[in-house]
Amino acid sequence: MTDERRDEAEREEHGSARGAIFGAQEERILARLAALDPDLMGYVRDFAYDTVYERPGLDLKTKELVACALLVSLGSPTELRTHLRGALRAGASEREVREALLLCVPYLGFPRVVAAFSQLQALLEAGQQNTPTREG
Repeated sequence: MTDERRDEAEREEHGSARGAIFGAQEERILARLAALDPDLMGYVRDFAYDTVYERPGLDLKTKELVACALLVSLGSPTELRTHLRGALRAGASEREVREALLLCVPYLGFPRVVAAFSQLQALLEAGQQNTPTREG
């Protein structure tokens, strides 16, 4: 199966990338953004998720692991937690998420990565993901 056909099959199975990432949190996340600014919410929803995330070439799990690393670099804990949850929902194991975060250490430093692991720990303790094991 080509990458493009696999991406298309993934979208059919999970619906939109936004729905796959946000899951039951979608309404809450969009409402939070809309409360900040309705236009901002529209840009995030329509461009970031419904355009960029729907591009072929990378599977959703890979996109989410990259997003996690980028959000660690920005020091954005709220958004990081959303995308940690999204990576797990997209099929990343806890071990894969941990490895993606650890890869950030030589580039971003320990303080950012320690903060990222705090977000992951809080997420796992809250039971808001489907992969509770540490195995890959």
